[in-house]
Amino acid sequence: MKEILKINLDNEMDLILAHKRSMKIGEMCGMPVSAQTRFSTALSEVARCSISNGKNSLLVIGINVIRSNQKEILAVLTDSVDLQKSNPEAYKYASKISGNLEYEYADNQYITKLSQVITAPGLLSDVKIKSLVDYFKYEPPLSPYDEIRKKNIELIALSEKLAESENRYRKLADTIPVLICVVNERNQVLLSNNSLQEYLHAPLTVFDKKTISSFIHSGDVQNLFEGWSKARRDGLDFFAEVRIKKDSSYIWHVVSIVLNKAEDGTFSSWLISFVNINAQKMVVEALKDNSELKEIQLELESANSKLKFKNKELEQFAFVASHDLQEPLRKIRIMLSRAAEHLTEEQKSLYYFDKITMAAARLSNLISDVLNYSRINNNDKSPLKVNLNEIISETLDDLSMVIEEKNAVLHIDSMPLVEGVDSQLRQLFYNLINNALKFNTSQPTVTITAAVMSAADSATVDIAAPIGSYDVISIADNGIGMDSEYSGRIFDMFQRLHERDQYGGNGIGLALCRRIIENHNGVLNFTSKPQEGTTFWIYLPRN
Repeated sequence: MKEILKINLDNEMDLILAHKRSMKIGEMCGMPVSAQTRFSTALSEVARCSISNGKNSLLVIGINVIRSNQKEILAVLTDSVDLQKSNPEAYKYASKISGNLEYEYADNQYITKLSQVITAPGLLSDVKIKSLVDYFKYEPPLSPYDEIRKKNIELIALSEKLAESENRYRKLADTIPVLICVVNERNQVLLSNNSLQEYLHAPLTVFDKKTISSFIHSGDVQNLFEGWSKARRDGLDFFAEVRIKKDSSYIWHVVSIVLNKAEDGTFSSWLISFVNINAQKMVVEALKDNSELKEIQLELESANSKLKFKNKELEQFAFVASHDLQEPLRKIRIMLSRAAEHLTEEQKSLYYFDKITMAAARLSNLISDVLNYSRINNNDKSPLKVNLNEIISETLDDLSMVIEEKNAVLHIDSMPLVEGVDSQLRQLFYNLINNALKFNTSQPTVTITAAVMSAADSATVDIAAPIGSYDVISIADNGIGMDSEYSGRIFDMFQRLHERDQYGGNGIGLALCRRIIENHNGVLNFTSKPQEGTTFWIYLPRN
């Protein structure tokens, strides 16, 4: 049944509402006046039994769709009292004038069902049924009582939602390992969570100097209240580090005193929270007294500085990728879609529309993956087994037009399974193979080989190789190569060794390759000579 309206049957006014609204539904469904009257009268008879003898009676009226060409108005009245037994004559009369009355007992409720067949079901579409729902939802009140009743129903629903929301946030506040309380302008504690009460072994009723001196270290009390007093005068939030007593010792916490603002910007209370930072404090104290740990601290600071620089590079890359790559690709896909509307399937196949569309979609996905990766920590992505044969096959498919245009020759070994993020490895091989094809003035020849290198093997390799066990993939070409003077900066972001009108690109491909390899705990090196070609060496660690 598709519900139209609900009425709680409490008094005679509700009986009038039930009668009028059932008549209105019948009218809006195209029922004859005689049928409207019989249905509404029968409904009034059983509803009167609810008002006289029932308990928590609920009337629901809706449209029952039996099949597309058979629909009916259905009124369902539920009550915990046996209404038929309390007034059998009324039920007998209702059944007589309606002809469609069912009575049953289920789920501890007595259920009365009255139905009336709709003579023109085809006119009662889903849109029409929705309009019935909207009509009664926004229907003007039939009387002052009806208006008050509607407001009360809305208030009850709102109250239930508010209670549910308060209960949900109360449970959250009680379960998180943070000590929380709310304090008013007179320093009275309006509420506190279970964590605070359990920590102090007693309820906190007042947040004043005398009270907190019983559990906050005496050396921190003065600083806490002086800072908070200034923040209160200026209408600002306050943060400090304090020691809170726990049994016979003191535990370091960060205290946050934040203005609890209303929607209009005013405030009359503060949200106070204490977060345990004792472990961090112990590390800091240990660093002060241990020279070896001090050296580690300096290394961590240096690493943090490098990380900030890397993040800056990522921000630059995200900006360029989102504006310089996504926007033209979006236009290309739109123009492809529009152009395809005027082509036959044969013409689409002739002009490689399927391949173009798939390549554009894959490129869009690759860009999105890289953008998403640049905005998050790589540890958030779990490495999986990746088949490099599939990666290279997909890459060559994406580059098929370039390969065909340049009549390129490719020699490819069988590739290994490695652990990594497939979207990043796909981007890596796309950039390197694309460079091998692009930076070439003759017929390109690209050779991709794979080998396994152990720690002992690395000492015999001509180029700088890492120590350990690695899968080594080389991508060699016969292109224009490069001078050794550029070896220190070809992996830098936005670095270009040629004019844009000579060779396209944004100067981010190799920088992205280096970042992908670093994210896989690998190494990327190269060897190159002008006019003799370039070989890139990819080292991916083996388990």
